[in-house]
Amino acid sequence: MQRQPVVSSNVASIGYDLEGSILEVGFHSGTVYQYYGVTQSVYAAFMNAPSKGRYHAHFIKDRYSYRRVM
Repeated sequence: MQRQPVVSSNVASIGYDLEGSILEVGFHSGTVYQYYGVTQSVYAAFMNAPSKGRYHAHFIKDRYSYRRVM
């Protein structure tokens, strides 16, 4: 999945697969997670959030099933 680099102290890049509703988040630590069942509106809000780390913590982490891919 293609991820776009973002400006954040914690999140390095974000990608989204519309067909599968999969959000992929790369962190500066090098880890990458895929979150399942994420709507396009949540992805858009994440991309537009002034604080990507805060948005991730409040609206994505522990709200969707996920797996670590790297």
